[in-house]
Parts: sequence; structure tokens; C-alpha cells
Amino acid sequence: MVYLTRRERFNAAHKLWVDEWTKEKNLEMFGKCANPNWHGHNYNLFVTVKGKPDPVTGFIVDVKKMSKIIQKEIIEKLDHANLNLDVDFIPRGMQPTTENLVILIWKQLEPHISGCRLHAIRLEETENIYAEYFGE
Repeated sequence: MVYLTRRERFNAAHKLWVDEWTKEKNLEMFGKCANPNWHGHNYNLFVTVKGKPDPVTGFIVDVKKMSKIIQKEIIEKLDHANLNLDVDFIPRGMQPTTENLVILIWKQLEPHISGCRLHAIRLEETENIYAEYFGE
């Protein structure tokens, strides 16, 4: 089995906030991400697929096609968006955390991947924080 990863990037804003909590409790829990005027990140998205190389092309997937799928289904919707308000596949009221986003991104991409299988979604929020999801 061969694993192939494509990296894409996007910038987006979000706010992590629980309406039932006080401002102080939100700031204690979410820090800068509870900024009332939103807060942004430069995200790195890694999409990993797995499969066996085609005997003729040597590819498990055409990475140009894979990139186009990621661009259409994910990047065009997330880049320079407000994750709380602008993205159709993020349910209203769901915290747009890195942990939730990797699951949602998986669900968006999986139906469009063919000829191989989606293996992992890794989303880096900062150089020190990332989440990974393996479809479990």
C-alpha cells in the first residue's frame, strides 16, 4: 500500500464561543479564539490517500485531479471565509475547531475520491497545533 499526500493552504477566521457562558469563561476556555471581532489562522491542509500504483502510470491517483477536487470542495469554500458564518458544510452552532474541521473536510472529500481510498486528513491551525482524522 502506498500513501500519497497533497498539501493545500487556506486562510480563515473563526470565533469559538459558548453563548450560555460568561465572557470571562469563554476567554478562559478559548483564549484569543474567543475574540468578539473574530480571529484568523493560516491553515495547512494535508489530504492523504492510499492505494496501489497503477502498473502503467505508476500513480495511485492523478494528483492534478485530486488537487482540483480539494480546491473545489474545500479550499474555495474555506479560503478567506468566516468559518462560523460562511461555510455551507459547517453546521450553524458547531464550534469551528480544528478537530471538528478535519471530520467535516473528510465527509466533504470522501465521496469525490476514486481509484484509491482516503486515508487521512491533517489540518494545521498553527505551527504547534494540528488535528488528524482517519475516518473512524
